[in-house]
Amino acid sequence: MCRHLPPCPTADAPDRKAARTIAHHPEQGWSLLCNKVLSFEDTGDLLPNGTITPPSRSLLAQGAH
Repeated sequence: MCRHLPPCPTADAPDRKAARTIAHHPEQGWSLLCNKVLSFEDTGDLLPNGTITPPSRSLLAQGAH
């Protein structure tokens, strides 16, 4: 999987977003990390096992009313 030294955190690690980006698609709002996590612009994630983590920032912080 990861060939970086030190290796990237695994998908189930609390610091999973610290993994290196291997594909970035800002026009679509997502990035693929080295640990196979899809990280979305709204700060939510899709883990390799299908688990979804909700966005960590609130809608109010984004200016929604």
